Amino acid sequence: MTLHVFNPEHDIALGLNLSNFTPPEAARRLASALSFLPALWASGGDAILVDNVQEAWKRYAMLSESTAAHRPRPLFVTAPEVKRLPISTVEPWGWDRAIVSRLLRLGVSGDVLPSGESLETIRTLSSRQFAATILPHLRLPGTVGEATACHDERAVVSLLSSMGQAVLKAPWSSSGRGVRFVSGKDTPMSVGGWVRNVIARQGAVMVEPLYRKIIDCGMEFHSDGNGNIRYLGLSVFKTDGSGYTGNMLAGEDEKSRLIGQYIPGQTLSAVRQRAMSLLSSAFKHKYAGPFGIDMMVARQDGSAAAALHPCVEINLRRTMGHAALALAAHCGPAPCHMEIDAKDNCKIKITHT
Repeated sequence: MTLHVFNPEHDIALGLNLSNFTPPEAARRLASALSFLPALWASGGDAILVDNVQEAWKRYAMLSESTAAHRPRPLFVTAPEVKRLPISTVEPWGWDRAIVSRLLRLGVSGDVLPSGESLETIRTLSSRQFAATILPHLRLPGTVGEATACHDERAVVSLLSSMGQAVLKAPWSSSGRGVRFVSGKDTPMSVGGWVRNVIARQGAVMVEPLYRKIIDCGMEFHSDGNGNIRYLGLSVFKTDGSGYTGNMLAGEDEKSRLIGQYIPGQTLSAVRQRAMSLLSSAFKHKYAGPFGIDMMVARQDGSAAAALHPCVEINLRRTMGHAALALAAHCGPAPCHMEIDAKDNCKIKITHT
C-alpha cells in the first residue's frame, strides 16, 4: 500500500533543515484543509493521510462535483491508523527531514523512507543555487534569465550596483517567503540585515534581475530515478507578488496557444527537450518522483519583445501544476481557473473563464 501525505510546509522545512519544527499557522491551515488533495492522483488501494476523514470526504466530494469527475473511492486515514497499515511506499508532497521524522513517529518503517544521505541530496537539488547552474544550459535562442549566488554581503551590494531593480532570494524558501524586491541604489540600508541573516542560515543569497513578467508558467515532469524523465504537461498559473494564487485548467493545446502568443512553439519544445536531457543525468540514482520547473514569459530590457525565462526555479516535489493537470481532464473543453481561497478556509474554487 502507498501512503500519500500533503505537506505544503515542505519548502520551509528544506530551508530550516530540521527534523522537528512547528510550521507557520498559514501552512498548518493549508495542510489541514487540503490534506485530501493526493486523492486526485492516488491509485486504487492507496491511503491518504488526513486530519479529519469526514471533512476530507466533504471537500473531496465538492471538488469532484465541480469538475464532474468520477474518481475511485479513496481511502482516507488519520494518524492513529497509519501504524496498522501495510505501507510499502510513501509519496509525500515533498521529501525533507521533518516529514521523515513525522512518519517515523506515526509508525512507518524506516525501510520505506529515504536515508539521511538521500534527503541531503534532495535538499541540494532543490536549492535555487542548483537551478542557477541549470539555467545557462537552457538559455536557447528566444530566452532570457540570469541568477547569481552571492556568499557575502559585499558581493550582493557589488552586483546590485550594476542593476536597476532586482530580486533577492534565499536558496530555500516557500512561495512568497524568502524573496525581496529591491533597487540597487537603496539596498545596503533596506535589506542589509536580511541579506546577512540569510547568508548566515543558508550560506548564500541569490541575486536576479527583475523581469517585466507577462505570464507565469512552467513544465511538470516525473523522474523514475533511473535516468528517465517523463513530461506531464504545461502549467499556467497566477501569483500575487511572489505568492501562488491559482492555476489555469485547460488542455495542452489551449495552454500552448496562450503562451504561443509570445513564445514560438519550437522554443518551448527545445527548452523541454534540453531540460529533460540535463535533469535525466542530474537526477539519476538521486531523485525519483514528481517535479516542476517554474518559468515565465517576460519583456526583454528596453524592448517590447517577449522572451522565455526557462528556469526561474526547480521544485523537486509535487506542485499545484500537477494538481491542475489532474483536474483539467475533468473540466470540459472550456478553460477554467483553479484558485485556493485563503479567506474561505483554503477552499479550492473552480470557475469558468
